[in-house]
Amino acid sequence: MTVNILSVLGQMAFLLLMAPLVNGVIKKAKALTQCRRGPGILQSYFDIVKFLRRDPVVSVQTSWITLLTPLVCLGAYLAAGSIIPLWDHRGIVFGDLIAFTYLFALARFFLGLAGLEPGSAFGGMGASREMMIATLVEPVMVLGLFGLVLTAGSTDLGALAGAGWNPAGALSFIGLMIVTVAETGRIPVDNPDTHLELTMVHEAMLLEYAGRQLGFLHWAAMLKQLVLLALLVHLFWPQPTGIPVAAALGLIAAKVTALGLGLALTESVLAKMRLFRLPELMAGGAAFCLLAVLSNSIM
Repeated sequence: MTVNILSVLGQMAFLLLMAPLVNGVIKKAKALTQCRRGPGILQSYFDIVKFLRRDPVVSVQTSWITLLTPLVCLGAYLAAGSIIPLWDHRGIVFGDLIAFTYLFALARFFLGLAGLEPGSAFGGMGASREMMIATLVEPVMVLGLFGLVLTAGSTDLGALAGAGWNPAGALSFIGLMIVTVAETGRIPVDNPDTHLELTMVHEAMLLEYAGRQLGFLHWAAMLKQLVLLALLVHLFWPQPTGIPVAAALGLIAAKVTALGLGLALTESVLAKMRLFRLPELMAGGAAFCLLAVLSNSIM
């Protein structure tokens, strides 16, 4: 029991430390594909440290929800990441794939409330757009994961390792990659680097935050991105069994980085989509996931 707790805590520490690095690699790769120099790979670490060293500034119109939201988001994504067994050990035993999806919903719910609470125009706009995107993304995500559950016969993430390593899984992978792009707020759904308030979604909800609270929210967004990529690796490109922990961590880092480079390339060749065109994109992802479910049912 003690060994399992230490393994889970070690996995949490690995995710926390790895998330800014993956984000830095994606930003650097995106800049290079656009013929720009871009920030350094370690710049995300410097940004987080800078924010954490500053005191927060809180509006008098807010309540405990605004103060608690950064910690809820960071904790929810960290708990979701700890459920995924990145090497040969049992993750947290309180939940499975269903708990994973609800932890993401919990973080989104609090972030939406925090965007609405100050009463600012941009915060409300970002929160409403985030909820609209969530209503499109969550059914596609659940449908894609359900196809893999049919293959494995279980919702336990340990049993789902490599469940997508089949022809039907390739269809689920396409649908879940579209979900990952939408969940992480990347082009063509959103632009994480934009400073135009009228086009922001996630960043619009953070405009009222400053100091360490903003640092926690940025860290949570990086952690969310890493957890989604790690989930894809676990489902479709799992780790070999019986390898040492250090080798497993190196492999997961390399695989997640490879998927991140794919996201950077996608952002470089696509333009941002109009907000009201997003249902068409998510309908395409749902079609791939539905085909995966039908294929698994036939097989």
